[in-house]
Amino acid sequence: RRVHGEFSCICIFKFKMVLITSLEALDIRFPTSDHHDGSDSMHPDPDYSCAYVILHTDDPVLKGHGLTFTIGRGNEIVTKACEALKHHVVGKTLESITENFGAAWKAMVSDGQLRWLGPEKGVIHMATGAVVNAIWDMWAKKEGKPLWLLLAEMPAEQLVRCVSFHWITDAITPEEAVAILKANEPEKTARIEKLKESGYPAYTTSAGWLGYSDDKIRRLCREGMEQGWTHFKVKVGVDVEDDIRRLKIIREEVGFERTVMVDANQRWDVPVAIEHMQQLAFAKPWFIEEPTCPDDILGHAAIRKALAPLGIKVATGEVCANRVLFKQLMQASAIDICQIDSCRVAGVNEIIAILLMAAKFNIPVCPHAGGVGLCEYVQHLSMFDFVAVSGRVNIIEFVDHLHEHFLEPCEIKNAAYMPPSLPGYSIEMKPESLRTFVFPHGEVWAERIRVGKATL
Repeated sequence: RRVHGEFSCICIFKFKMVLITSLEALDIRFPTSDHHDGSDSMHPDPDYSCAYVILHTDDPVLKGHGLTFTIGRGNEIVTKACEALKHHVVGKTLESITENFGAAWKAMVSDGQLRWLGPEKGVIHMATGAVVNAIWDMWAKKEGKPLWLLLAEMPAEQLVRCVSFHWITDAITPEEAVAILKANEPEKTARIEKLKESGYPAYTTSAGWLGYSDDKIRRLCREGMEQGWTHFKVKVGVDVEDDIRRLKIIREEVGFERTVMVDANQRWDVPVAIEHMQQLAFAKPWFIEEPTCPDDILGHAAIRKALAPLGIKVATGEVCANRVLFKQLMQASAIDICQIDSCRVAGVNEIIAILLMAAKFNIPVCPHAGGVGLCEYVQHLSMFDFVAVSGRVNIIEFVDHLHEHFLEPCEIKNAAYMPPSLPGYSIEMKPESLRTFVFPHGEVWAERIRVGKATL
């Protein structure tokens, strides 16, 4: 038996069928709006939150943990949706799900009644992501591997069986997916060693929140440079003159030898996005993230075409509902950079499909992170992508919030994510954090409600 803090790994797990006995869903919220952490042009007062799922089993040691991220009000709706999915997992063995995970995933998203709430989008799809990710966490723990390594070492045919290609065979087929994975096999060992040695590059958004004062922005930029950051993302979108002023401040601090990106969080109409980015071109941003409605494929294509002469790329994906939207963005040449989110879509299975499409279309994947647990999640996905899918080293977002609540918080060294080593998906939260921040009866929220800082 090996014990790592709250983690335990028992060798017998690999030889024992594991029965899922219950699903527990918790409404976990953090009052981040107090300091404007996470504030942007569309979300001025987020309270970073998550619908947190625990899959209990007939083994008292082995559990699966997963979550999906929200920003406060409405988190209770996603939590209830997680509970509504329990009949797809409770009473089943882990092995019965994972032996043909693609079929099990498709059955979950095709639930004859629940799918009416989507289909495959919105609250029910996000809840599915939390449940599915909890299964992957459990599987990785049983195998004694961090998730990225479980995925990276999985045979190509088995990995492809984890994916539902429904609705995307016009972009990629299972046979093409197997070929992509097999082409990367000779380099896997060397890439794993490279990750262990130098990690996976990251950029910071911590200095760029819209609600921060100028002095705070300057201080955070200077602290970021001292910590070795070379890429800084800035929130824009409310007022172009204010955006110009703030970008001038940031360029004064970080210079032009470092990279700056901007993020409008879906604020603009297409013509406004083009006009405003033309005015912000002086700052030489690498990309504009979410310039318009995330569902507007043709709008993104028009923005990309207009900004290409300025050397500004277009990135999106943080709130794209499912693999079909990603498929169309790629087919329409509407984006330069694909930004997966680990739990906006329905978990790891759908992420694998998106990574495979991005590899086929030769589009770099730079995940969205931050929030609650998103940094912990996406490091696994990018490392898997590098080792087994694209062979490409891109860059992952990093935001320095709330990591202290996780048993295995992400580790940043020299502005890079170091590969997780403990079995699982790195998403298990500390029991005391769950007790303290559960809504509405945890210590923090009970007191805030009592003094009128929060309402039920």
